[in-house]
Amino acid sequence: MPATLNAFGFEAIWHPSGQMRPQVFTDGIAASYSSNIYQNQMVSFATDGTIRPITTTSSDMVGTFQGVFYTPPNNGRPVVANNFVANTAFTAGTLQASIYTDPLIVYRVQCDGSLAATAIGDQAYITNTTSNNSLGISQSTIGSSLAGAGTQGQVRIIALDPGVDNAWGDAFTTVQVQIARHQYVAVKTAI
Repeated sequence: MPATLNAFGFEAIWHPSGQMRPQVFTDGIAASYSSNIYQNQMVSFATDGTIRPITTTSSDMVGTFQGVFYTPPNNGRPVVANNFVANTAFTAGTLQASIYTDPLIVYRVQCDGSLAATAIGDQAYITNTTSNNSLGISQSTIGSSLAGAGTQGQVRIIALDPGVDNAWGDAFTTVQVQIARHQYVAVKTAI
């Protein structure tokens, strides 16, 4: 029973095809970008083609950040990391940002409160964008105040995440969701 909030961001768990592959974007993060980007954090494309972490409840998303590979300018030794640290310098053309972009991917995420089975088909908003700096993993959650029928949220709740320690009505319910405001797909409101 999730009696405590122990968020892990948006963890990709399933795709109808049975395969999930992140897409790689060369120079997908601007040089010396001033914000951290964490694994399992929802991101979007900016108008310049680089990615940015989601910071508002009105943001469209393209998927979840999974990590980077780059060469720093000072020593030339390649770096592989599950997060991007703010203001990191890298040699132009070497940074590769890995992102799950497929709109059909199902994610598991923890709610910042309790949800009932009536949440299926409804939509929620991202409520927490803080992260665990030591692990490089997002601590994003969704809100327990749902969008409601006919309203556009950010993610669509499709199921309870199975597990012996998770049930509808738990203090911090873990659910399965899909992106409802995807940058590649037309939006569809909550039912």
